Amino acid sequence: MKKFINTLKNIWSIEDLRKKIGYTLLLLFIYRLGSFIVLPGIDPNKLDNLTSSAQSGMLGLLDAFVGGAFSKASIFALGIMPYISASIFMQLVTVLVPQMAKIQKEGESGRRKINQWTRYLTVIVTLFQAAAYIGYLESPMNQEALIPIFKSYFWISTVVLLTVGTLFVMWLGEKITDKGLGNGTSIIIMIGILARLPESFGQEWSTRLTRGAGGILIVLIEILFYVALNMGLVMLVQAVRKVPVYYAKQIVGNRQMGGARNFLPLKVNAAGVMPIIFAQAILFLPTIFTGFQGEGWAKYFTDQTNTVYMIVYSISVIAFTFLYTALIFNPKQMAEELKRNNGFIPGVKPGKDTSDYIGTIMDRITFPGAIMLAFVGVLPGIIQLMFTMSANFSTFYGGTSLLIMVGVILDTLQQVETQLLMRQYDGLMSSGRVHGRQTVSSGM
Repeated sequence: MKKFINTLKNIWSIEDLRKKIGYTLLLLFIYRLGSFIVLPGIDPNKLDNLTSSAQSGMLGLLDAFVGGAFSKASIFALGIMPYISASIFMQLVTVLVPQMAKIQKEGESGRRKINQWTRYLTVIVTLFQAAAYIGYLESPMNQEALIPIFKSYFWISTVVLLTVGTLFVMWLGEKITDKGLGNGTSIIIMIGILARLPESFGQEWSTRLTRGAGGILIVLIEILFYVALNMGLVMLVQAVRKVPVYYAKQIVGNRQMGGARNFLPLKVNAAGVMPIIFAQAILFLPTIFTGFQGEGWAKYFTDQTNTVYMIVYSISVIAFTFLYTALIFNPKQMAEELKRNNGFIPGVKPGKDTSDYIGTIMDRITFPGAIMLAFVGVLPGIIQLMFTMSANFSTFYGGTSLLIMVGVILDTLQQVETQLLMRQYDGLMSSGRVHGRQTVSSGM
């Protein structure tokens, strides 16, 4: 406890770090404040049907990402998600299209061009999702919340405000990244997820108590399982396979270079949270086309306890894990870098054999990583069925929500520790260092 207090004092004594933390908290407060501002033309006292229908499946996940703004019909109802969708699309384009990859390699100017195109695409995606959200608000079960006198202006005002709200949240995320602490987009999503945790836990607590004997014991078991699950996810995010690498000795001038033994760390979960985001984006399309109502064949993708949902979701996560890992991981380039630096893997010839060896190892460790990702993705539905848990609270037991929270916290702690070590303070851990995500941060 004493070391923890000293660490907090060290963090607060660094002026630059103190300003970054304060600036980040201020922008997050503005974001949370805007999440409670209801769209014009909607009676906030009649949103019970909207709230109850946005508690499970894809709508429940979207509502969790935006901190409940979706079910509150807020001006931030779509949150940062259109920007995430546009960023994912642009990231895939820069990998698959050679012309875009060339622009990305132009340095700062290329990065600015891609960022600008991402913003334009965000506007298009937001307009499309805003139209679907209006259809959802005007559905028979939510129509009573609309104020009749404002009906003639409702469509245009809602589209404009939702689009501006998304762009404003995007701007907040960029400012946090530039002047605050951590990746702004990821932190905004994490805050939205955490904002619902106290309310969800309170509902689960009250529900268990009203069911009679054993309610408190079940809640304690759920808490212990949640802690164990977080520990397991930390291991999944940071797990690596260390491939031994030797560097040949070189004489440069009067100095001897190389001759060292090192390791090549290959991440078990190299794709990070991106396969789950891709899979959920695919499963989210049917609900958009049906105006967020989940009617007909789309109903299979709005219930996380549905067997069809779990099977399609698991297959999609496994497939996207291998696809995304193949896009971001290049064993041939890695083998060439080793050869250029006079490095070699014991018992493996440099060049193509090294490339094939690294690729084979990556395929072997990617498969169990993909299985674990798929299991984490469908875990909320399994937990909901096993413990008869509420859909709202079960979203914290896996899926993208938990992976993002674990990953963002690791990233933020890593940045704080770097600031401490730069100024010759002790790190956050007595042994080792905090390692954040690599691919997740760049993807988000």
